[in-house]
Amino acid sequence: MTPLEIEIAGEIRANGPIGIDRFMALALGHPRHGYYMTRDPFGLAGDFVTAPEISQVFGELLGLVAAMTWQSLGEPDQVALVELGPGRGTLMADALRAAKALPGFTACLDVHFVEMSPVLQRAQAEALKDSGKHPTWHASIDSLPDDRPLIILANEFFDALPIRQFQRYQGEWRERLVGIGGDGTLALGLDRTAAQGLTLDGPDGAVFETSPISLDIMRRLAERIVVQRGLVLAIDYGYAKFSFGETLQAVRRHKFAPVLANPGEADITAHVDFAALSIAAKRGGAKVYPVLTQATLMERLGIRHRAEILKRKADDPAEVDAAIDRLAGTDSHAMGLLFKALAITSDDLGPPPAFDLTDPLLAA
Repeated sequence: MTPLEIEIAGEIRANGPIGIDRFMALALGHPRHGYYMTRDPFGLAGDFVTAPEISQVFGELLGLVAAMTWQSLGEPDQVALVELGPGRGTLMADALRAAKALPGFTACLDVHFVEMSPVLQRAQAEALKDSGKHPTWHASIDSLPDDRPLIILANEFFDALPIRQFQRYQGEWRERLVGIGGDGTLALGLDRTAAQGLTLDGPDGAVFETSPISLDIMRRLAERIVVQRGLVLAIDYGYAKFSFGETLQAVRRHKFAPVLANPGEADITAHVDFAALSIAAKRGGAKVYPVLTQATLMERLGIRHRAEILKRKADDPAEVDAAIDRLAGTDSHAMGLLFKALAITSDDLGPPPAFDLTDPLLAA
C-alpha cells in the first residue's frame, strides 16, 4: 500500500466510507503524498502528454486568441493573462511568444497561474524565464486580480477536479462511495440510503457523474468576467451533451490503471460535462458560446497554415504533420473529437476567434 492509501484507509476506518470527490482530492492534492504535489507527470518520461507538449502550435494559437481578445476589449492598459492548471508552463510560454505579434498586448499583460504544486511551479518559472514575464502564483481563483480584465485559459484543468458519482439502484439514486473491501484494500460500494435532491430519471444501473466544484468555479469565473470584462476559454476531453455513464479513470506511465489502486501514484480524471459548465456560466451572467470540438477550434484558428510555416524550417516535416494530426485529427487516435472547447465572455464582447453564434457547430 502507498503511504496515502494507508492514510485514506485510516480515515475510512475512523469515519466511514468517503465520497469519490474526497478520494480524488486526496489522491491528487494531498500536501505530502498527492500526485500533482510530488512530481512532474507530463511528457514521455511522465504519465501522460497534453496538447501543448505535442506541438508549439497549440499554445501559439491560444496566444493569438488572447491577443485578439485584448483588442476586442479596447486595448486596456492592464490585463491579466491567467492559466488554470498550467502544467509545465509550456502553453503559456508558446502563447507569450506568439503574442509578441502585438507588442502593445505584451506590454500590458501580467501572467497569473492557478497552481498549487511546488514541483510544477518550479517548472513553470523555468519555462517563462526568457519570456520577459514573471508569473504570479495563486492557490485558487479567489486571489486573482480584481481591478483589470481577465483572459483565462484552462487546458485540461476541469477534468482533474473531483467528481461525485451516483448509481441508480432499485429505482433510487445511491452515491458511490470508497470503503474498504474484504481483502483490506480500497473498494467502491453504494451508500445505504438514497441520495436527496436527485430527480433525474434513468434505468437501474445507470451512473450519473457531477462535479460540484467545477460548476462552482465556472460560475464564479463567469461572475468575475461579467464585472471585470474578459474571456474564459476551457479546453478538455468530455462531452457537449449530457449523458449517463462512468468516465472516471486513472493513468500511470501512459497506460490505464485501476482507479483505487496506488493513490498518489497515478493521475485520476473524469470526462468534463460541458453542458453543465455552460449552464453554470450562464448562471454567473456570462455570454456562453456553442461548444466546439478541438478539431474545429484548431482548424478555424489556422492550425494548417501555421503548420506549413513550421514545416519549411523543420528537420523532419512529417513530425510536424503527425503532431498537427494528433491535435486536430478526427480519427480514434487523435484529440480532435474527444476534446471540446467552451468559450464564455463578458456581454460587451463579440464572439471570440473561432466561435460564431451564427454558425453553431455543437459537438456530439
